[in-house]
Amino acid sequence: MVNILKSLSKVSKGGDVVLSVRDIKKTFMEGGQPLHILTGGGFDLRRGEIVALVGPSGCGKSTLLQCVGLLDRPSSGSILVSGTTVQKMDDEMRTLMRRRKIGFVYQRHNLLSDFSALENIILPMLANGADEASAIDQAKKLLKSANILHRGSHLPGEMSGGEQQRVAVARALANDPDILLADEPTGSLDPKHAGVVFDLLFELVRKNKMAMLFVTHDMSLAKRADRTITITNGIVG
Repeated sequence: MVNILKSLSKVSKGGDVVLSVRDIKKTFMEGGQPLHILTGGGFDLRRGEIVALVGPSGCGKSTLLQCVGLLDRPSSGSILVSGTTVQKMDDEMRTLMRRRKIGFVYQRHNLLSDFSALENIILPMLANGADEASAIDQAKKLLKSANILHRGSHLPGEMSGGEQQRVAVARALANDPDILLADEPTGSLDPKHAGVVFDLLFELVRKNKMAMLFVTHDMSLAKRADRTITITNGIVG
């Protein structure tokens, strides 16, 4: 464990490129036959950059996010997170890297239903080794930045969908990640609330000088990004 922590502490936050993907491939077995989802290509994601990932349903967008988010392993290819190669990391080190360097926002908020908004944000920080007092203080700041501090003591079921998703955004930023990955983050919201959540995402990513890669089918949202990445016939780029 000590060696893992030392290794991660050497990863520079000052590097320009925070995510680098090369020749990424992912194959699943279905009915005894290989199903090739990702078949090559790659990209770089730079600090402060907001990039949209687009393509038809089933083309592999979520699969790509799972791989670069270290929740799944590609069949082949290379992924560097904040300058560190992750292919040969064991599960423990991948978990530490993911916890410290990557934040996630999903289509559904995935908040823990038995915990308040404040507690949902505190938990990732405690898991990352923060003391309780500093975690509470940081969680309140994040709720305030998401304009949802007044709901801090409320359970998810006591909040609207838009409010829940704003809490989910705040939670994704809890450990000050280099990279924010968002998979259709407003797909379950009506247009009005979707706009509010996306405005918040863009504002916080710019303010905190992170990089964001988000999946969307909404081209009006994709056009707000600095650039787009597509997946065509399994090729990323």
